[in-house]
Amino acid sequence: MSTGGDWFFWAAWSAVFAAATAIFAKVGLQGIDSDLATLLRTAIILVLLAAFVFATGKWQNPAALPHRALAFLALSGVATGASWVCYFRALQLGEASKVAPVDKFSIVLVALFAVLFLQERPSFREWTGIALVAAGVLVLAFKR
Repeated sequence: MSTGGDWFFWAAWSAVFAAATAIFAKVGLQGIDSDLATLLRTAIILVLLAAFVFATGKWQNPAALPHRALAFLALSGVATGASWVCYFRALQLGEASKVAPVDKFSIVLVALFAVLFLQERPSFREWTGIALVAAGVLVLAFKR
């Protein structure tokens, strides 16, 4: 596991790539069914990530991994797939500048789920930030 500020470095890059994903996908969805686009994107991710794992020597036999970890990774994969299908459909139908912020309501849900299922306890300052994200989503979601 990483220590110190390493998590922030990777989280920041995740945000940059997520933003690029929305823009590239919005352009790429023109004239293509969103479900097919999601499949193509996923195939590209699979090839690139497999190459990375093999090239860095990180491959392990999945059968040797803990069953609980595999079960939860499978559930995460199902949730990711469902999220991507919904996200690409929303991008095809709506503006990227509106879809992406609403998608980021996941920030609020992650905080709530982390409290309920992982016994995490965000501070008052963190709850304030989470509430501001929720307020921003509401401002974008509801028209006058």
